[in-house]
Amino acid sequence: MDKPLRSIHVVAGVITDVRGRVLLARRGQDSDLAGLWEFPGGKREPGETSEEALVRELREELGIEVDVGPALIEVPQEYPGKRLRLEVRVIRGWKGTPHGREGQALTWVDPARLSRYSMPSADVPVVGALRQPDRYLVTPEPGEDISAWRRALQDVLGNGIRRMQLRARSLPASAYAMLARDVAEDCRQAGVELLLNRDIALATDLGIGVQLGSEQLAALAARPLPAGSVVGASCHDLGDLRQAERLGCDFAVLGPLRETATHPGAATLGWEGFVALREQVALPIYAIGGLTVDDLAVARRHGAQGIAAIRSLWP
Repeated sequence: MDKPLRSIHVVAGVITDVRGRVLLARRGQDSDLAGLWEFPGGKREPGETSEEALVRELREELGIEVDVGPALIEVPQEYPGKRLRLEVRVIRGWKGTPHGREGQALTWVDPARLSRYSMPSADVPVVGALRQPDRYLVTPEPGEDISAWRRALQDVLGNGIRRMQLRARSLPASAYAMLARDVAEDCRQAGVELLLNRDIALATDLGIGVQLGSEQLAALAARPLPAGSVVGASCHDLGDLRQAERLGCDFAVLGPLRETATHPGAATLGWEGFVALREQVALPIYAIGGLTVDDLAVARRHGAQGIAAIRSLWP
């Protein structure tokens, strides 16, 4: 019988300076995952609250006094011999001058450059939570009334959505290409990031992102678009997630969490199943399947980047 993995609860802080840069600390050579960069913090001891643990750790490690703010994300991650829960809090304010009191190197990083730093697996989704939208709209099929669909789209673009997938499988290829060009221009003007469902060639032509279907993942040997174009992956199991990670996808969508009208009777993960898969890979992952914006907080507590949805995010 396999020995149960040790469970460790770590609390880390996102500390920013007046220029908006984020503080990272480098793990020492005598620690696990030596040389990797991480958000500073440490283990929560028995009897401590998360706030107390983070105040103590940042005082001991950095020599600063902090005001601990709201939760950003909690990432479950499995490592050899242990199961980690990384709870990340926003630091509202701090006093003192951060310095590596334990000899660790520190660096201030522009948020746009965080992904360039090699990090432990649990810290990678934290960068996603800081840099990527917390909701991902998948458009419904346009149907026969394209004009009404376009009017609804304009409402969406003016209502805070920052990442969207155009999914219109019912349209002929020529009609879909025409719609994609129009929607891509609308999204550019609104500052919304657009991904096309499965169509790598058209996404390349338009210079936008692509959402890979789970059936496409296994057939690909390399990332299908350059680093400047976003690649998402639709995943249903661990094999899908690991292939998305190998390809260098920017995020994955995992589900269904709950039964939905579009997939009645489909097997569902629930949050327990989501966590069991989430902890095996280092990717930002959206949860999908019967979720609404009211589920964002619980999604973040289970390690999700946020929610992906059709009906609940469309007018």
